[in-house]
Amino acid sequence: MNLKRQPPRRPTNLGIAGIVGAARMTDKARAANEETLGDYLYGETSGLDRRVLAFLGISADAFAAAVKEHDDAALSNWVLETSGKTASEIAAFNEERLTQLPDTDEHKQRMQERIARFAPGRTDIKTGLQSMELDDWGSFWQVVLTERPPRSARAKDVGGICGVARMADKARAERAGKIGEYKYGDASGQDVRILAFLGISAADFQEAAVNNPNNFELGDWVLENSGKSTAEVDAFNHTLVNYAPSEETRERFESRCREVGVSPTEITTWVALQDVDDERSFGIVDLERRAPRSPFVTDICGIVHVARMVDKGRAANSDSLGLYYYGEDSKMDRIALGFLGLTPDAFAAALKTLPTDAEVDAWLRENYPKDEADIAAHNERLLQAGPSSEREWAFVKKMLGHTDAKTWFEFAVIDDEKTFAI
Repeated sequence: MNLKRQPPRRPTNLGIAGIVGAARMTDKARAANEETLGDYLYGETSGLDRRVLAFLGISADAFAAAVKEHDDAALSNWVLETSGKTASEIAAFNEERLTQLPDTDEHKQRMQERIARFAPGRTDIKTGLQSMELDDWGSFWQVVLTERPPRSARAKDVGGICGVARMADKARAERAGKIGEYKYGDASGQDVRILAFLGISAADFQEAAVNNPNNFELGDWVLENSGKSTAEVDAFNHTLVNYAPSEETRERFESRCREVGVSPTEITTWVALQDVDDERSFGIVDLERRAPRSPFVTDICGIVHVARMVDKGRAANSDSLGLYYYGEDSKMDRIALGFLGLTPDAFAAALKTLPTDAEVDAWLRENYPKDEADIAAHNERLLQAGPSSEREWAFVKKMLGHTDAKTWFEFAVIDDEKTFAI
C-alpha cells in the first residue's frame, strides 16, 4: 500500500468490521509497515485513528501487527473479536463520526482551504470526514503521464484485473489534460479489449476512475459493474498479458520493436514490448513490471549480484521497487555493498550519473578495485549462501512453498518467476 501514489480508503468506507475509519486506518497501517506512508499520519498522530483505536480498545502497534497477518476479511473478524463491540455500539460510533463538524478554528480553516482549492463554490461539504475525503481526492485524482508512465498492464492493483490499473491512470491523465503521448479508451486497442471484457463504457470507467483514486474502491466499483467471476478474470488476465502479434500485426510489431530498440526474438508479446517502451521512454527501471536481473549475472566487474543490485538501485531512484528491497533492507545487497566498500545511498547516487552498465563497471573498477582472487572468494561465498536456521527455512517455505533449491540466489530466481507469472 503505497500512499505516495494513492490515498487510503475513504473514512466513510465500512469495509473493515463495518466501522467508520477502520478501512482507512488499515491502509495507513499497511503503508506504515511498508514505509510508504507519504504525507499521511498513522495511529496516535492521527486524530481519526486515535478515536477509532480508543473506541476499539486496541493499540496502534497491535493493529499494525494484525494487518501484517490478516487480509481484510480476517482482519474484520479480528477487530470484532478483539474489541468485543456490539452492532449497536458500532452504529452509535459511526453516527457520531459521520456527523462531526470541524470543532476547532484550525479544522474550520483547513476545510475552507480545501474547498477553495479543490471544489470552489461547493456548499455541501460540511463535516470533518467530507473535508478529509475532498483532500484525498483533490491530491490524487490527477495523473501526469508526461512525468512517468502509467502502470504496467501486468498490474492487478484494481479489481485483480490486468490492464485496469493502467487504464485508470490514462483515464485520469486524459481528464486532467496530462496524458502526453498515451491514448485512452476507444483510441487504445488494449483499452477497447479491456472495456469489452468488463462491459463498461470508456466514459463510465473514466468517471469512476476520477471519482475513486483509491485502488480498492475503484476495484470494488469495477467488479460490481462488470459482474465478472474469479475464473473469468483469471482467464482474461492470462490472455491479455500473453497477447502476441497475429499474422496481420506481425510486421507492425517488429517495426515497433525496432523503434523501441529491442529484438522481436526476445520480446514476444505486446505487453512486454509496452513495458520496455515505458521504461526506456522515461529512463527508469520499474520492478513493478519485471524482475531485476538474476543474482547469478556477472556482467559488472565479474561480481555476482551487482547487476541485480544496479536494477534495484535504479528502481529505488525512480520509486518503482515494487515488492523488492534495496540496500539495508536486503541481506544480499548489504553483503555486496560491504564487499565493494559502498553505502546504499552512495551507490544509488552514483547510478543517477552512470546510465549504462559499462559506465558503472568502469566507475567501480577505477574507484573500488578488487583483485580477481577476492572477487572469486566473494562470489563463491554468495553462491553458496542459504538458510542457516529453522526460522530462515520457515520463511522460505512460507514465501515459495516446497522447493528443492538450497541457496538464496536460487530462491531469488524462483521468487522472481513466481512474482511475474500470470
